[in-house]
Amino acid sequence: MGRIFIKIFAILIFIPVLLYSQDTTRPANKRYSFNTISELREQLNDIFNDPNFSNAEWGVMIQSLQTGEYFYKRNEDKLLIPASDLKLFTTSAGLILLGSDYRFSTNLFLRGEPNGSIWNGDLIVQGRGDPTISGRFYNDNMYKIFEDWADSLLDLGIDEINGNIIGDDDAFDDVGLGSGWSWDYESDWFAAQSSAVSFNDNCIEVIVYVDKKLKLPIIKIEPNTKYAAIINNVIPVSKDSSTNIEVYRERGTNLVTVYGTICENDSITTFVTVNNPTQYSMVILKKILESKGIKIDGFATDVDDLSKPIQYLKLTRLCTTYSPVLKEIIKVINKESQNFFAEQLLKTIGLEKMGFGSVANGVKAESQAFKEMGINPESMIISDGSGLSRLNMITAKQVVSLLSYIYKSKYFIPFYNSLPIAGIDGTLGNRMQNTLAQDKVRAKTGYLDGVRSLSGYAYTGDNEPVAFSIIVNNFNVPVKLAENIQDLVCLRLANFKRK
Repeated sequence: MGRIFIKIFAILIFIPVLLYSQDTTRPANKRYSFNTISELREQLNDIFNDPNFSNAEWGVMIQSLQTGEYFYKRNEDKLLIPASDLKLFTTSAGLILLGSDYRFSTNLFLRGEPNGSIWNGDLIVQGRGDPTISGRFYNDNMYKIFEDWADSLLDLGIDEINGNIIGDDDAFDDVGLGSGWSWDYESDWFAAQSSAVSFNDNCIEVIVYVDKKLKLPIIKIEPNTKYAAIINNVIPVSKDSSTNIEVYRERGTNLVTVYGTICENDSITTFVTVNNPTQYSMVILKKILESKGIKIDGFATDVDDLSKPIQYLKLTRLCTTYSPVLKEIIKVINKESQNFFAEQLLKTIGLEKMGFGSVANGVKAESQAFKEMGINPESMIISDGSGLSRLNMITAKQVVSLLSYIYKSKYFIPFYNSLPIAGIDGTLGNRMQNTLAQDKVRAKTGYLDGVRSLSGYAYTGDNEPVAFSIIVNNFNVPVKLAENIQDLVCLRLANFKRK
């Protein structure tokens, strides 16, 4: 009799999660409301006791932003890997320390002297970490900024540079990859190298398709540049087979191998990172200048190749380019979970507040903001700006402290607007659709192997605002099951009403 009772109890606990995982498009009028906090806690305990996660670790905290009452706590002080939820720390610190209207800047200088329409000397690009020199904010025209620079030269009557195109990236360190990043991420777009001078997210777009006449796989790249050498190992297959394209850049080089299979009617677009983003940027800039009729007699190069430091006080400033404002940039970081932008922001915080752009300086500068939030920076580990590192360690309580502080601050609106909206956009666009949680939850997602996190804001059935953080580590079941539990918790909150 005892065994039967235990089995029935276990089934009753697991049914809600099971049903939700099988049908995430159930109608919004299917309500799960609770009358007391204690009843809500019991239900949440049932959800987090899912036997699929018996070997995993949950860190959870849910707090009312209206009363300060804690709805739920579970291992809230346990250090866990947050994955991309770490971006909440980077973007909130950026708003506090730099301001929501902060703009990244890039300076162009001319070294030498003019001789009619010829400039006898170098064009120098002094970078300060702007991640937006791409098509992302310019109607998909990745060359827009470079074309503007060419126009600035032409406006001065310069149509030839008798010198080099130099990228100065010394505002940042030369450590492009984050500490604790997996080595096999290096080719992937989400692990693009950081640099004070950058272009197109420091990636090359790779388009693969089959020439219908020749029946051969074709690879095109954008920008079309010889900076990367492409090896085509793609095999064409019939339309009944599957397309599976992968790219691999040999470490420390720009030798890229594209391999896999492509169906005859498919066209696949993917991305690969570049090595030495500064030189890559200058190679493309040189090409754009030449396409606008400006002759370049020298080379595209990195400042590291120079024998002497640049003395800017003796140079002629051509122009300064400014990025969109930070409150727009953090939408890219949080809604799209863009790692490269996050790394650029962390180092820029270090540059602006400590005089040099490095992860260590960025983290040190952030510490003051975290102290204002009531978070002891010595009780956490931050190794990068994006959360891609497995060395990062934070607690659910620290995340909720951040969310609560920002909610009461002048930066809440830009921060809130940067978060994915459940069932609507960003990394939550396909989650919680057609449920009461849709459009009532704004939260940052995080994912690494064995890690799934979700932290942000929700509104209850009484329209009471709550801050929550749900982090799970060390699970070995499909990630969809972890997402289902997180989504079910959000659905419970969206349905909750006090007596």
